[in-house]
Amino acid sequence: MNMKRRRLLLLAGLGGITFAGIVFSFNIRKLRFFRKQLGELKEFLFHKKELNNLLSTQTVKSDISYPKTAPIFRFVSVADTGTGKMPQYSVARAMKHYHSKFPFGFVVLAGDNIYPNGEIEKINDVFEKPYEYLLENKVKFYACLGNHDVRTDNGEPQVKYPNFNMAGRYYTFEYQPIQFFALDTNAKKEDWEVQLNWLEKELSNSKAPWKIVFAHHPIYSSGKYGSSQKLISTLTPLFKKHKVQLYINGHEHNYERTRPINGTTYLISGAGAKQRPVGRSEWTEYSTENFSFAAFDVYEDRLIVRGINIWNRVFDAGVIQI
Repeated sequence: MNMKRRRLLLLAGLGGITFAGIVFSFNIRKLRFFRKQLGELKEFLFHKKELNNLLSTQTVKSDISYPKTAPIFRFVSVADTGTGKMPQYSVARAMKHYHSKFPFGFVVLAGDNIYPNGEIEKINDVFEKPYEYLLENKVKFYACLGNHDVRTDNGEPQVKYPNFNMAGRYYTFEYQPIQFFALDTNAKKEDWEVQLNWLEKELSNSKAPWKIVFAHHPIYSSGKYGSSQKLISTLTPLFKKHKVQLYINGHEHNYERTRPINGTTYLISGAGAKQRPVGRSEWTEYSTENFSFAAFDVYEDRLIVRGINIWNRVFDAGVIQI
């Protein structure tokens, strides 16, 4: 083979490689474009579904008497968040928007913080990234354990995780004029009895005019799991005896606020990343499956609670009296 023919073949080969590279690069760009389009389509369909849900919900109440003074402080609650997927980010953006307008100090995180099995190695994707803005602005999270969280090492890695601010599997903290009590409703019989004794003692010793208990599982619910007779029999007598004004939980992937039952309002705020249909009961004040969180304004004589969806719309508002 002469030199000219070798050069011709070499150039042809190089040209083929270059052409193949161009085609490969073009296909990668096409793939990225279509993946971007698919992501935008999924987000459009997600928000369209949420908009349809929004248009079919009840109208927010307008008969609330708002104090003319600023609240002592604000906080929010959300649960069943730890998916790292689009709905969680949408709720997180709504929380960010609310914080930019009405700064709040902390978040009550009522369990199922890491799906599906409480794997702490996922903490960046399911917590630190979605709530990056809040964490950077020194907003604290006070967590409790959900049923998914205890699937790995019985939830101990989450108890030890600093940004969940858990002083144990159950614990208490104060923001005057409120004392909060976090429970582990996953506890087995013997541990549950120890926990109940602890709660009785802490409630008895509390001097706070406001007492709020939070845990993962519902006590009164019109959702999939319904009301818990076990928790009704063990917790509600303590709530009545010690004048607990509010119980916050997740587990049901919806929002439901009850009328006061023997002096206690029960609030499910479990639509932080997943949603599930919810009905109504005789004690239901408001319920919806829409992705949402709950926001609270704290005053000396009342709490104003609002349900807020991913469209930054207040869909529910109510007053809890001392």
